Amino acid sequence: MTPESILEYPHAAPPAPGETLQVAPGVHWLRMPLPFALDHINLWLLEDGGGWTFIDCGIGDDATRALWERIFAGRVAGRPVRRLVVTHHHPDHAGLASWLTERTAAEFWMPQAEYFAAHAMREGSAGFGFDNVVAMFVRNGLSGEKLELMRERRTNYRSRVPGFPSVYRRLMDGQAHRIGGRDWRVIMGYGHAPEHAALYCEELGVLISGDMVLPRISTNVSVWANEPEGNPLALFLDSISRYAELPATTLTLPSHGLPFRGLRERIEQLKEHHRLRLAELHEACETPKAAADVLDTLFRRKLDTHQLFFAMGEAMAHLHLLHYDGRLKHSVGTDGVVRYAQN
Repeated sequence: MTPESILEYPHAAPPAPGETLQVAPGVHWLRMPLPFALDHINLWLLEDGGGWTFIDCGIGDDATRALWERIFAGRVAGRPVRRLVVTHHHPDHAGLASWLTERTAAEFWMPQAEYFAAHAMREGSAGFGFDNVVAMFVRNGLSGEKLELMRERRTNYRSRVPGFPSVYRRLMDGQAHRIGGRDWRVIMGYGHAPEHAALYCEELGVLISGDMVLPRISTNVSVWANEPEGNPLALFLDSISRYAELPATTLTLPSHGLPFRGLRERIEQLKEHHRLRLAELHEACETPKAAADVLDTLFRRKLDTHQLFFAMGEAMAHLHLLHYDGRLKHSVGTDGVVRYAQN
């Protein structure tokens, strides 16, 4: 069953560039372009006692800054921006954090792990250096033309996050923040990013889900080079189960795609998607396979270099879960490559 056949979409189309659309009382939707196959991000403006709280930023480029200026001239209309909340450190969410806080004098709010991850990514430190990533992919079987493409890609985090705030206020799981006379509760999620903040308002029945629950695509869940033995898919699946405890009528505001109702149904779809992928991988590992060997099993389309980067991390995440569940064993060959096989 496709997401479209089971989910309800209250709005058939997104707001036009530089414009906003109210999706709940005091909650406004805007959309910014991205230079990837996934070509947009949704951002949210919350009315906040005569001012505003912004949720996420967009990527750090001139096109996004220009669209923000249209928002300032229109919807924001000279009212103060009290807070900028960034859900996690990925460039489409955090790219203009420094520019927006300087432009508005807003307080900057972010989970601690995400704040430090952003700084580490910008500096290529704490194991985030791209050479570490390439070395991890080589250990997991990437070679030949695909490896050369990956080496050419390098990292472009710093170009997409050209600056980053040096002061922040910490978002933590379970906190309730008063925004526009309503409580918004922080629900942390794991697996997609170190410490991803979603925001839930019980009074409005609205969940700002960020990247943790998306209506049409599955969230990327990758193993990262600074935690090469991690089990992020287990963390992700556990995290989305928490959102299923919210009311069935919850309006979910995702970072990509359209706002939707049917949160519990979508979570079941995502769990089934991963269950099927895991079963296919387990079957494929009847003979020993490295992560690079199972890309065609997981992704039935041609991958560009940007997508290959995430596909390798995701293949590793699925193999790791099967290994930690005891369904696969792994060994290192004489070539130094890690391969997985059925127990």
